[in-house]
Amino acid sequence: MIDSKGIEALIRATLPDAEVRVVDLTGTMDHYDIRVRSKAFAGKNRLDQHRMVYAALEEARRDGRIHALQLKTEVLNV
Repeated sequence: MIDSKGIEALIRATLPDAEVRVVDLTGTMDHYDIRVRSKAFAGKNRLDQHRMVYAALEEARRDGRIHALQLKTEVLNV
């Protein structure tokens, strides 16, 4: 299992400027709704943005700490 703070930490390790919101969808700490905003997404299409987040979460997905996730990404404009 991994909690919301753990997911945020994994994403921010790869995308330090990211604004991350994580919601546990089932209360079982393995199904999440994740929203990520980052400047690093600028100029990248949605698929590439998602790939960046999935890469940050790869180990947790592979070892089963994250079973399922819904993901939304957007460019952070400052």
